[in-house]
Amino acid sequence: MEDVTATLSKPALKIGPYQVDPPVVLAPMAGITNVAFRQLCAEYGAGIYVCEMITARAVVERHPGTMHMMTFGEHEKPRSMQLYGVDPKTMAEAVRIIVGEGLADHVDSNFGCPVAKVTRKGGGAALPFKRKLFEAIVRESVKAAGDTPFTVKFRIGIDDDHHTFLDAGRIAEAEGAAAVSLHSRTAAQRYSGQADWTKIAALKQAVTSIPVLGNGDIFSAADALRMVEETGCDGVVVGRGCLGRPWLFGELEAAFAGRPLPTPPNLGEVARVLRRHTELLIEHDGHDKAMRDIRKHMAWYLMGFPVGSELRRGFAMLSSMTQLDDLIAQLDHDAPFPEAATGPRGRQGSPGKVTLPHGWLDDPDDDCVPEAEDMHSGG
Repeated sequence: MEDVTATLSKPALKIGPYQVDPPVVLAPMAGITNVAFRQLCAEYGAGIYVCEMITARAVVERHPGTMHMMTFGEHEKPRSMQLYGVDPKTMAEAVRIIVGEGLADHVDSNFGCPVAKVTRKGGGAALPFKRKLFEAIVRESVKAAGDTPFTVKFRIGIDDDHHTFLDAGRIAEAEGAAAVSLHSRTAAQRYSGQADWTKIAALKQAVTSIPVLGNGDIFSAADALRMVEETGCDGVVVGRGCLGRPWLFGELEAAFAGRPLPTPPNLGEVARVLRRHTELLIEHDGHDKAMRDIRKHMAWYLMGFPVGSELRRGFAMLSSMTQLDDLIAQLDHDAPFPEAATGPRGRQGSPGKVTLPHGWLDDPDDDCVPEAEDMHSGG
């Protein structure tokens, strides 16, 4: 395991009134960052742990499934929620509800999603191209948030011919956002290839009065320190790197404090963690939904370990805690954590053309609101 003990001489990250030490944020991930996973990650280290993406329209219309997703644990502080929307009025109304009813302490906004069903309606990573519309959404949301910090996350742009991140950063700063985060890929890249950290450095040069956070390809504590050193960013946003590795947040906390990293878990400890994850899901969602939900995590938890195909198949088709305990008993609990399992994980896919509304690229100053977003929260 790489020894990471460097201490970075940077002032503490502050997002609104909240000091974030270590300067680490868990990225909202659809179907992943529910209250169970956030609690599990937070047991390893401090930081901000963001709820799954919530659509503004679903908040305004009080969709029951969305209201359930907006659950926070009693010890979560700040309670952090990410909103998605394309209409300044709907976004502002959703923020007013969240703040007015004390549903969250920090509201982030999603202008980085590259998924076709989002971009084809002008949302996510497509929206910052419309500068006036983007400006209106941020301005109205910040106004509605009052003293509650409102932050903005976006990508480099739509594709290599349409970079929007510098304009988006300057607009967000001018309109009162508390911080900005850059996933240093274009929407066309999706999650493929390599994140371009030089763009994080460029954004840090352009946005000087609020924190700039970097996101993309942080799979280890060493990656996080290197991003801060190379780009000058004020903090890091961790997404796919923690899938099946919630203890990564303990490693990040140690690295930013200049302490030696904790020993990576053996397979027995990983089994204990995935069982704990399952228990937390059952508390939140009930037995049947929890059993369906945990299945997708199993390949990430077991990645690189010497686990036979039959056993892996059993974990992937899990249906009860009794079955889980039986499968765990068959694992080699002393198997050490595989070095190869610290690399990329989660979806990567291939780059591709971004699906946009007809004529979307004709006029960046057009501030017409595109088709209303779906009610479906979580991505």
